[in-house]
Amino acid sequence: MTNLQPFEQTLGVTFLNTDTLRQALVHRSYLNEHPDFPLGHNERLEFLGDAVLELVVTEYLYKHYENPEGELTNWRAALVNADMMSDICKKLDVEPFLYLSRGESKDADSKARRYILANAIEAIIGAIYIDRGWDESKKFITRVVLSELPRILEHRLYVDPKSRFQEASQEKLGITPNYKVMSEVGPDHNKIFEVGIYLNKELVAKGSGSSKHEAQVAAAEEAIKAKGW
Repeated sequence: MTNLQPFEQTLGVTFLNTDTLRQALVHRSYLNEHPDFPLGHNERLEFLGDAVLELVVTEYLYKHYENPEGELTNWRAALVNADMMSDICKKLDVEPFLYLSRGESKDADSKARRYILANAIEAIIGAIYIDRGWDESKKFITRVVLSELPRILEHRLYVDPKSRFQEASQEKLGITPNYKVMSEVGPDHNKIFEVGIYLNKELVAKGSGSSKHEAQVAAAEEAIKAKGW
């Protein structure tokens, strides 16, 4: 089995039972190909870690900010959503330690992989809670998740990208962006849409997704980067 000691150093957590951490890294697909593997998949640990993560973040926001509930809810969502968890997972270089099927191992840049990474970080939090308890879980979440809060607040990442780009374009240029479907490919049950985002006649950026809304959000994200907003 993979030596997890270097990964423990990256996490900043030394486990009493390394198998608890190892199980957090096992995706269900791996067990389909390795039915004799001695550990189960990570979904129960993910379930637990999700609850621990949400409580730690909620407690922190409640204690440190007097803002209304609605704002705190948006901030929390920005901290714990799948994209943020996936990005944190990449920063911690979790991927080389994941137990994935051959098919999932090859599918490195897909939306499904981002969900696998997001779920893995929640499972790791669950494993820390089981093995080392509440205080160690709280330290870890504070260090790797709550440290992202200043960036989220500074760049207003708690506001969805479409709203952010529209606010910026109206403020800076007095223009409301519009979206146009550039292409639709694939069967009805598995379509991929490509959408362009325009300021007047200027094509600022494109985005793709499995729905028009998803493609619009992706386009808005790219437009914010393209304009440096």
